[in-house]
Amino acid sequence: MPDESAGGIKVVLTSPRVAPGLLTRATWQALESADEIGAAGGPDRPDVQAVIGSGLAVTHVEGGVGEHWTWLSSAAEAGRDVAWLVGDDGEPSLLRVVAEQVARDPRPAYGVEIQHGSYDVPGARLIDLVRVMDRIRRDCPWTQQETHESLAKYLLEETYETLEALDTGDRGHLREELGDLLLQVALNSRIAEEDPDDGFTIDDVAGGIVEKLIRRHPHVFGTVDATDVAAVEANWEAIKATEKQRSSVLEGIPLALPALALADKVLARAAKVLPPDLPPPGPTDLDRIGHQLLTLARESRTLGIDPEQALRLAIHQLTAEIRAAEKNS
Repeated sequence: MPDESAGGIKVVLTSPRVAPGLLTRATWQALESADEIGAAGGPDRPDVQAVIGSGLAVTHVEGGVGEHWTWLSSAAEAGRDVAWLVGDDGEPSLLRVVAEQVARDPRPAYGVEIQHGSYDVPGARLIDLVRVMDRIRRDCPWTQQETHESLAKYLLEETYETLEALDTGDRGHLREELGDLLLQVALNSRIAEEDPDDGFTIDDVAGGIVEKLIRRHPHVFGTVDATDVAAVEANWEAIKATEKQRSSVLEGIPLALPALALADKVLARAAKVLPPDLPPPGPTDLDRIGHQLLTLARESRTLGIDPEQALRLAIHQLTAEIRAAEKNS
């Protein structure tokens, strides 16, 4: 048991992904009751600024881990209650020293407590991504010379690699490829910040999609009733039509889509203005094959099957047969 006449040490851990002043009530109480608060790294640290801004003093302790622990333990041995603000990097070396000292025999007379001042919320690591990307854009020569245009090929490659991961069912691979795809969003957004006339940030990107999702899901965030998938889709299309105010059903279809995916999109829009039968094919074999593929794409829509996915699956099955044949030959 710690000696009640002795002081005590509270080591305060905080998340660098949470606003520095958003500490738990217990942590603020611990800081306010401490005889002295210490930290390394100087007064420019956001968490130190937040504590100073609340009216508390923070002592900057020079040196390394040894000096930091000496400052803490000396104060506690002298009967003082001290708190230590751990930095963004978690100061693992100091935490190891704390653990070793607490576990030593005999135990120190003063008490030592590690207190969590703030916790990550879901999505908090996205803040890390923004911070890392900002530094890479500033300090990496290769990244500094990239543009939206030069990154286009990587965006396309990462999209196809993500689709491949989906096809294989490899969850680890899918997680990795989704990360690579997210990197493209983060880097393009960071580059967009530098446009002096029409710039935007990743917060603008995220804010825009959040607003769109809320707007197009009135059955979730509003008072609209939608009891089945068909009703949800009908609401979505009606809201989208009001937002876009398009003059043609073909507007908004990216013509660079792979042919089967493009066929699926065009067929969906064609159903709004044309009869269900396709126009007859032209006289050449090229016309005939194109018409047959379009007919298959229409059949896929009727069955609720993604034609692009169906063809990829058939190709994967074929490649598996090829590899099996090669292995047995």
